Amino acid sequence: MSQIRAFLAIDLDDDLKPKIHKIIKEFKQIDANIKYVDLQNLHFTLKFFGDIDTDGIDLISSKIENVIKDFDSFNIRIKGCGAFPNKNRIKVIWVGLDEDEILKDLHDKLDKQFSSIGFDLDKKFSSHLTIGRMRSAKGKDKVKSTIESYDDVEIGSMEVNSIVLKKSTLTPSGPIYEDLIEYRL
Repeated sequence: MSQIRAFLAIDLDDDLKPKIHKIIKEFKQIDANIKYVDLQNLHFTLKFFGDIDTDGIDLISSKIENVIKDFDSFNIRIKGCGAFPNKNRIKVIWVGLDEDEILKDLHDKLDKQFSSIGFDLDKKFSSHLTIGRMRSAKGKDKVKSTIESYDDVEIGSMEVNSIVLKKSTLTPSGPIYEDLIEYRL
């Protein structure tokens, strides 16, 4: 039985990537130890499964299909910049969403289905695009002020018309994502 590292995600529209790239370039001006996410890897995570048996993909897939039959495509507005766990102890730099009720509803219904087959419920869900991870406190004050300067930045809107089950292969140069199954809304 083989295993893969998997997650369920919404890919970022290509036409919004230049705006995110501009923000990342601003952070790169800072002398800080940040590992940036490749633009082609930007996504909103709906569920991180971790290592799963490939035999279980069909069961996960059936749970996804049970939920998405009740959802049509919807729009999200990408707006704002922030940090996890907070701006004073920055580990993750993210770009967020404005008005994401449908996305949260989709997540919650999926999460409930996944818990019925043995996955833990997410303790907290925050829809966001991770753009970078701070590896040390070097340059933290400048990073914090840059985050604050993008607090209300308008990135744009996109239509969510599919979600994707992805395989993640960890490599020394960063993760490689491979689409396994796309589910149309």
